[in-house]
Amino acid sequence: MTTPDVSSKRRTILKAAAASGFASATGLAVAQSVEFKPNTRYPDVAVEVLDPSFTKYRIYSSTVEQLGTGMRWAEGPVYFPASRYLVLSDIPNNRMMRYDEVTGNWGEFRSPSNQSNGNTRDLQGRLVTCEHLTRRVTRTEHNGKITVLADNYQGKRLNSPNDIVCKSDGSIWFSDPPFGIAGSWEGDKATPELPHSVYRISPDGHLQAIITDLAGPNGLAFSPDESKLYVIESRATPSRIVWSYDVGSDGFTLSNKSKLIDANGPGSLDGFKVDKDGNLWCGWGSDGRAGVNSADLDGVKVFNSRGTPIGFIHLPERCPNLTFGGPKNNRLYMASSHSLYALYVEAEGAV
Repeated sequence: MTTPDVSSKRRTILKAAAASGFASATGLAVAQSVEFKPNTRYPDVAVEVLDPSFTKYRIYSSTVEQLGTGMRWAEGPVYFPASRYLVLSDIPNNRMMRYDEVTGNWGEFRSPSNQSNGNTRDLQGRLVTCEHLTRRVTRTEHNGKITVLADNYQGKRLNSPNDIVCKSDGSIWFSDPPFGIAGSWEGDKATPELPHSVYRISPDGHLQAIITDLAGPNGLAFSPDESKLYVIESRATPSRIVWSYDVGSDGFTLSNKSKLIDANGPGSLDGFKVDKDGNLWCGWGSDGRAGVNSADLDGVKVFNSRGTPIGFIHLPERCPNLTFGGPKNNRLYMASSHSLYALYVEAEGAV
């Protein structure tokens, strides 16, 4: 994949700007940096065991690290194992950021980004991105060219593609709530033309609406064996929900919708990933609709495949999304409001 060229001078400016809390894509625009002091004791008290079954996933001598800061609203992290770097979205700043795992370098990856949100890799290792501003899903070819995969359904514009995942058969699934067109913060304000939906792009490029009955579909992921699809309903009442669906033998027909996780009060679900044991590692924070805004709720909440909470990783910021990475796929990268955090765990991402 081609990384946009940034001059040495501009890199210096960006690094200084990020450190001071003023980083942007095309100049200097206000963004917030978060001061962070890692715990020096082992085990890290930020990693809370809610159920004894989580103990095996906690590494005794691993602590939460802050890898980069200076964003307005971090989302959609995706890891590229061949080159050992991570890309994530800074939606309001209309840019994507890049963390190099080998050198520790932190800086701009793409600007403008069309206010990108969710990102994933396809089976060929190419970047696939949900764009709010253009209301489309794109693929970045290895030579840097942008290919549009979906921007309309049955002649009507998509709302604002949000989160995205690639299945082992090469199909791409994404959620399409209206969050990016609800105002001017993450896109352009507009009237939705289509229902809130989850779509599937088949390997041959055909777009199909798979789920159309959820209010604000958000994060989505498959179980390790891909027999189940999990989808977060962000506007469910009274609380946010993770729904579980059985995936049919054809690879895309869904049945047996059931409630797996209920945020049940002030907690709020967003993006999540599944590990090889079937646990769901969920971005977590306060739900403003419940009238509660507590820092105690900020972080990553871990549920087993039965929907039981087993662990919580406390962060100084709300975590919208996360991914697994590293050479052993056991480093949890957490895109959290203004910053990127990481924690080594004794769990491996399912993909």
